[in-house]
Amino acid sequence: MSLIDGIFLTILNTVACLALPKLLSVILTVKNQNTESSKSAMTSQDSNSEIPSFS
Repeated sequence: MSLIDGIFLTILNTVACLALPKLLSVILTVKNQNTESSKSAMTSQDSNSEIPSFS
């Protein structure tokens, strides 16, 4: 392996180590926001429903 190959692999590894955690964080944040909005929509619908009385 030549010096250029070693430098290229080092730079590639550095970029991957810096970019992938940020990308994963963005994806998980968007996914969690979608989950929270659907949960709040479900709870607001449940709070408006009436409980039937069987007496």
